[in-house]
Amino acid sequence: MDTTHTIRVDVVSAEESIFSGEARFVALPGEAGELGIYPRHTPLITRIKPGAVRIEMADGTEEFVFVAGGLLEVQPNCVTVLSDTAIRGKDLDEAKAGVARAAAEEALKNAKSEIDIARIQSEIAVMAAEISAARKFLRKK
Repeated sequence: MDTTHTIRVDVVSAEESIFSGEARFVALPGEAGELGIYPRHTPLITRIKPGAVRIEMADGTEEFVFVAGGLLEVQPNCVTVLSDTAIRGKDLDEAKAGVARAAAEEALKNAKSEIDIARIQSEIAVMAAEISAARKFLRKK
């Protein structure tokens, strides 16, 4: 494999390694907007928002991984995405995410404190991002 035109990508959740391989390009949701990473990128450490990580493989195919936020580390030859929750695109379930979002929205109506409200709003944002990622993945099929 010609590693001058690829970059090592590792996506890791709290439970397991979700993706590991060589890629030509990686796009993911940074805090200030979409980030695009090519081989030999300047080193970077930043937080990422919930959403889809799009990995363009060396052979031109694409892999999608949903992340519920987390951290990104970029080195010239390696991209590491760390997230409490990461789900391969093929494992996303829009219906389940929709049910979870509806339950969170119902809980929001009954929230008693600002801490409850903030926690539930965060859960809703993650579910909305998961639904969006699932829709993107299903469109690509």
